[in-house]
Amino acid sequence: MIRVLFCILLALSGLTAGAALAQGAQVAFGGLKQDASLPVEVTADSLEVNQADGSAVFTGNVLIGQGEMRLSADKVRVEYNTSGGIDKMHAMGKVLLVSGGEAAEANEAVYTIETASIVMTGSVILTQGDNALSGQTLTVDLASGTGRMEGRVSTVFNPSSAKE
Repeated sequence: MIRVLFCILLALSGLTAGAALAQGAQVAFGGLKQDASLPVEVTADSLEVNQADGSAVFTGNVLIGQGEMRLSADKVRVEYNTSGGIDKMHAMGKVLLVSGGEAAEANEAVYTIETASIVMTGSVILTQGDNALSGQTLTVDLASGTGRMEGRVSTVFNPSSAKE
C-alpha cells in the first residue's frame, strides 16, 4: 500500500506543484476496501428516532463498525430505506475513519451504503503509515478501494516508507 502511495506521489512530484495541488490526487485505499453488505453496528450515548422521516440520530461518542472499518464522530444521522435497511449515514464533528493501517479525519462524512462510497469534507487528513495527504474533500469507493482527494491537496511522505 505504501509503495503504491509512494509511486503516485513520485508521479505527482513531476508536475508543477501548483497544478498538482490545485487539481486533486487519485489515491489507492486498499485498507479502506470494504464489503458494504456486512452488518453495521452503531453505539452512542443517546439515540433519537423519527419514525415519520425514517431516520435516527446518534449523539455522543458515536462508533460505527462494519467489518474491519470503524467510524467515530460526535453525531451521526442514519437514514433508513423503506425496507428498514440503512440507506445513508451522515457523520458530523470530529469524524475519524479507520481501516487497517489507514485513517482519515474530517469535519463531516456521508456514507452511502448502496453505492459503497464515503465522501469526507472539511479539513480532511488521510494517513497511510508515515505518509499523510490532506485536502478539503475525500471521496472513497469502498468496493474498489480507490479514492480522490480534492481542494488544495497537500502531501507529506517519507521516502524510506516506500522501501518497506
